[in-house]
Amino acid sequence: MKMPFPRFYEPAKVGEIYLERNAHVSDVAEEFRERGGVRPAGRDKFRIAAFGIDCQVDFCIPGGSLFVPGAVEDTRRSIEWIYGNLDKITGLHFSMDTHRVFQIFHPGWWIDDQGCHPKPMTIIRHDDVKTGKWKPVSHPRECLEYCRKLEQTGKYILTIWPYHTLLGGLGHALVPALMEAAIFHAVSRMTQTHFETKGTHAMTENYSVLSPEVQELGGQVVGGFNAPFFKLLMEYDRIYIFGQAKSHCVLSTIRDIQTRVRATDAGLAEKVWILEDAMSSVPAPPLDPLPPELDFPRIADAAMDDFRRSGMRIVKTSDPVDF
Repeated sequence: MKMPFPRFYEPAKVGEIYLERNAHVSDVAEEFRERGGVRPAGRDKFRIAAFGIDCQVDFCIPGGSLFVPGAVEDTRRSIEWIYGNLDKITGLHFSMDTHRVFQIFHPGWWIDDQGCHPKPMTIIRHDDVKTGKWKPVSHPRECLEYCRKLEQTGKYILTIWPYHTLLGGLGHALVPALMEAAIFHAVSRMTQTHFETKGTHAMTENYSVLSPEVQELGGQVVGGFNAPFFKLLMEYDRIYIFGQAKSHCVLSTIRDIQTRVRATDAGLAEKVWILEDAMSSVPAPPLDPLPPELDFPRIADAAMDDFRRSGMRIVKTSDPVDF
């Protein structure tokens, strides 16, 4: 049976920016724990992780610089799933996409012969850098190498994104209504919420929470696999994944999990449960013809089929959390 929603929860406010009501949420959570007899998370025998990927204002609130259509509804379903299964969710984990202005995927990093910056959703290929169509403002040799290595992976081509999730800005914050759910869970279950930052290195994209798209440039390491966080997740009996965007950060993170479990213990894939109605894809850009590598919804759906075949479970927030 699902737990009741706390009285402060307002579904209509999920798509809004406001100051989270820390003290009030905490007070209600204390009362809820004492009245309802909710046990501390440390006593759980079957341990469940809820892993929210990049559930931040810039992705999930209308007007955010990289708002993903469908994200408000996804977030609402995620919040209600957390409240409804509060007594079963042992730990909440959130990744936080974390950037600064000058990074390789932001407009300010590149200029053309007229001194203009690329517009968001511009594709910069290796040949564009080699011929000088687009010039980096810094580290030209490494940028050329980056585009070559990125294309060789066969996963992505360098895409210029709007400035987003800038450290210190409102767009970086967790969605307020979801933050309140995290506070409520932490207080009522007496456990700390975990936040994992990613994407801080200027010279590489970091769609996945677990590793950057390119790990070495000019003989220098720019990132590597986040083994401690992977280990933390895999210590749970089950991991539910949700967040944004299905076609990019969610997909890349699950793909990294898939690769690592195949290399270590394929049976671990059964721990991964993907909440498919709590994530949406970045829409494909309006190009005709549309390059296959930019058909983001198609790419995401194909990946989900592959994850299912590897042993992961694809479920909905309305499905019971049984064990």
